[in-house]
Amino acid sequence: MEKLDYNNIEAGFELPSLTKEPITQVQLIRYAGASGDFNPIHTVPEFAKQAGLDGCIAHGMLIMGILGQMITNFADIKAVKKYGVSFKSMTKPGDVLTAKGIVKKKYENDEGRFIDCKVYIEDEKNDVKVDGKVTIQLD
Repeated sequence: MEKLDYNNIEAGFELPSLTKEPITQVQLIRYAGASGDFNPIHTVPEFAKQAGLDGCIAHGMLIMGILGQMITNFADIKAVKKYGVSFKSMTKPGDVLTAKGIVKKKYENDEGRFIDCKVYIEDEKNDVKVDGKVTIQLD
């Protein structure tokens, strides 16, 4: 990974985006196994419909993880000092997600040099799924 230079990053700088393949039902089943979240609204379409949904929905933490992947493609995981999101809308199988980010602020203090970024995921219809913030420390 190329070392990020604090002096070359300004407010408005766009983080490299990450677009994933469409979400699949198999991916949701695999994620359930990996995460231990076996809520059937994520894996059993008939159950999701009985719960009032159109079908299965993706695990929120899976979507947050995709956003985290975009962030750590940009900066080393050790540089991530704060990361938080709010969930805005449901992700369903077939959705194509793109993770994006933009630097909102850069600053220095006694602990180092930092950038605060708005990060988010949207689908192919520009529907925002997750909206968040990340603080990254740069040397």
